[in-house]
Amino acid sequence: MTAAAAEPSRAARLLSALLYGGCSLLLVLLNKALLTAYGFPSPVFLGIGQMATTIMILYVAKLNKIIHFPDFDKRIPVKLFPLPLLYIGNHLSGLWSTSKLSLPMFTVLRKFTIPLTLLLETVILRKQHSLDIVVSVFAIVFGAIVAAGSDLAFNLEGYIFVFLNDIFTAANGVYTKQKMDPKAIEFHEWKNILFILQFLLSCLLGFLLMFATVLCSHYNSALTTAVVGAIKNVSVAYIGMLVGGDYIFSLLNFAGLNICMAGGLRYSFLTLGSQLKPNQTDEENVPLDTKS
Repeated sequence: MTAAAAEPSRAARLLSALLYGGCSLLLVLLNKALLTAYGFPSPVFLGIGQMATTIMILYVAKLNKIIHFPDFDKRIPVKLFPLPLLYIGNHLSGLWSTSKLSLPMFTVLRKFTIPLTLLLETVILRKQHSLDIVVSVFAIVFGAIVAAGSDLAFNLEGYIFVFLNDIFTAANGVYTKQKMDPKAIEFHEWKNILFILQFLLSCLLGFLLMFATVLCSHYNSALTTAVVGAIKNVSVAYIGMLVGGDYIFSLLNFAGLNICMAGGLRYSFLTLGSQLKPNQTDEENVPLDTKS
């Protein structure tokens, strides 16, 4: 009875998933508007703003005893290494590639994280994957290649950064250093109230997304969070075709995008299904006297 009472409600699960999906979608669109529509020159400066906002909110919450965490200790960075470097690399390469690519192409190329992860799991963990999952991953790769091969707005720098972003996400051995662009300080839109509001909102959403990710994983599972992220990516791709301003339509590219999206969604739901099956099997194998 205690275990049942501790289960989070359906409403908590649903709302946490919606919060994560909404924050993630809005943050990507805002970052794209700041870096492309306004032409803000430094993704690094934007990333630092988001990280600084997160640190400030956490410490204000700690001072007001809303949350509790240990004071800074010199041993903590050593224990966590190289996770801080990987986080920074992942964060900045993601922002940089967002500024260089259309949202549909950014979303599709980010899906190379999935085959990279599968490859690492096969080589390092000796993990075997079902034929359905392999076919879904093949669809992702095939669709992405078709879309990239017919990308009329091809940007080499953007492709490099998005593949770096994929490697940061899938593996734990890559690190890059970025220098802050001095043009960020002298940017002419700093007098534009609308730009400032969007910049501040982007910084705030950086914290909210981190909070929503933890909340969604807590009430649901990390895998459910990944599935919500996949659905969000589909929304970003199609919205980006209309609002990004830098997507150039071609029939072949559009077909590749759709193949990749379909493969990504199928992979996510197949993975979710495979994770749920063992639990169902365990439930069926519980002895009758235990159940009663």
